[in-house]
Amino acid sequence: MRPSDIQQIGEELAIKWDDGSESFVRLETMRRHCPCAGCKGEGDILGNIYKNPDKPLSAQSWKLQRITQVGGYAVQPVWGDGHSSGIFSFDYLKKIADLPPS
Repeated sequence: MRPSDIQQIGEELAIKWDDGSESFVRLETMRRHCPCAGCKGEGDILGNIYKNPDKPLSAQSWKLQRITQVGGYAVQPVWGDGHSSGIFSFDYLKKIADLPPS
């Protein structure tokens, strides 16, 4: 499934999918589920996970500066605190959009 339109509406990302369905993802949820190696970690061949030390997130961490499409499979947000290494595949974006509110 691919998005036909993505727009920020307030504190959410609104996604219209090519099947006509819609998803809404809170920006905070999106940032907390960032899939980059620094946030989520990356594993070695033995299954050990390595990631950056946790750092406190500020109010700027939830502010979306811009979002760009990566090829035909993902989007890459740039956050107000400068973080920009997370690449959200469309499948992953749909998955976190379907998470219950925390």
